[in-house]
Amino acid sequence: MNPEELEDIGDNHISTSAVTPLRPDAFDISDDEKIEKIKENVREIMETLGLDLTDDSLKGTPKRVAKAYVKELFGGLNPKRMPKASTFENHYKYGEMLVEKNIVVYSTCEHHFLPIVGRAHVAYISGGKVIGLSKMNRIVDHFAKRPQVQERLTMQIVQELQRALGTDDVACVIDAKHLCVNSRGIRDIESSTVTAEFGGKFKEKDVRREFLDYIKMDTSFD
Repeated sequence: MNPEELEDIGDNHISTSAVTPLRPDAFDISDDEKIEKIKENVREIMETLGLDLTDDSLKGTPKRVAKAYVKELFGGLNPKRMPKASTFENHYKYGEMLVEKNIVVYSTCEHHFLPIVGRAHVAYISGGKVIGLSKMNRIVDHFAKRPQVQERLTMQIVQELQRALGTDDVACVIDAKHLCVNSRGIRDIESSTVTAEFGGKFKEKDVRREFLDYIKMDTSFD
């Protein structure tokens, strides 16, 4: 594939799989070793750009960037950081839809390593199990903390909740701004991207409409 074709893949927002592409040896070295390697690579990038790394403001930047990549921005790559999705029996027999809306999403576009910022709306219908509300937020956050494509992120959230809850009846909608669109290229600061994944009963028109109506409800408390 030539360089022009590779550029087109990123600009056209193509994802190759619902699974984050990782090499088999992705976790053969420790986080501390990764930080040291990334630090040197960031230092080289900064020096290539002509920045003076002896300046007090810049000298610590390579280490800070490396730590942010490994521990924060891309911490969701490590399966050991997957939040424990504690579930409970639905003893109170709640049989309607449960919606957790306006979950803040901070992620990173895997094509340009620029921020993705938005909101996720997640719902499920219990098949006998329920999950702690904060766990839904944590699952969104975990999969967001990796180089991402928004379509894949949406699918991964749904698939993990389906696995945890033992039901296909899970849905997710994400509305997010991509700085690779807003701050470079076309530089359209107003546009956002909406993706959706509907499983089980959410594929039915009436159920899907109910979910989307809940999303539109004004639940502010100002």
